Amino acid sequence: MDISSAGLPASVALLGTGPMGAPIARNIIAAGVPLTLWNRTPERAHAIDGGTVVAGPAEAASEVVLTVLPDLPQVAALLHGHDGLLAGWKTAGIEHPILVIHGTVSPVAVAEFADDCLRNWGLTVVDAPLSGGTIGAEEGRLSIMVGGPHGAVERVKPLFSLYGSTVVWFGDTGAGSTVKACNQIVVAATVTALAEAMALANSAGLDLEKVQSVLSGGLANSEVLAQKGQRWIDADFEGGGSAKNQLKDLGFITELATQAGLTLPVAGSLLTAFQAMVSAGRGELDHTGIYLGIRE
Repeated sequence: MDISSAGLPASVALLGTGPMGAPIARNIIAAGVPLTLWNRTPERAHAIDGGTVVAGPAEAASEVVLTVLPDLPQVAALLHGHDGLLAGWKTAGIEHPILVIHGTVSPVAVAEFADDCLRNWGLTVVDAPLSGGTIGAEEGRLSIMVGGPHGAVERVKPLFSLYGSTVVWFGDTGAGSTVKACNQIVVAATVTALAEAMALANSAGLDLEKVQSVLSGGLANSEVLAQKGQRWIDADFEGGGSAKNQLKDLGFITELATQAGLTLPVAGSLLTAFQAMVSAGRGELDHTGIYLGIRE
């Protein structure tokens, strides 16, 4: 592919080849875009065919660096030191790099981080959280909620289109994460409502598969039910989107609501429910595992 004629950045790196990062990387590579990869556990990066795996963030310094990491502190930790991105950009002579944050982070914190990066190092930060789960990532149909300077966003949009089917810009850095917070209220509420419905059906001795077939045929249908329904049928809650990450997201929602002077009763109840799940030692389970606490 002639990346310049396709409107793609001259060089691209992806840092963080976990459950979401790996399929994103594969979609970029499949489109013919040269991709530099780095992961704290190198084996995960080497498992992706077609990418160039490097030993540290400095070697990954590219015109656009995509990070798919759990939270903002992990992103910030990549910047400094002799092996950090800042040193790498300086060595490579890249004067106006773009750092994309695909993880779910605090809208307040990422806006402050972006201001610091631009003021101190001329680094543009774009927050672009994702929705669609690992299946959406694998199929290249993620929804990407974008915040950042309009010019920088226009530069990365063609890249986002390689793994996202819906890419929407909302405003300055932090706006994308605010939209993700709205998204996560609905996701957490839907997961919990379905868990309650499955617990109630199970207590009545009903066939959960049949119950789900009825729900999916009416107004109660959702992408959560389509992707996660089998977990309740099989009582298998290993892997997936963890309860601890769901709790982290709900904390960001509380932060935003407090800043806006809003009381969000559903989000508040969800925060309490997931705090209990994590406190019970189930934080590593998929968030659908909140069903276990409801059953008890």
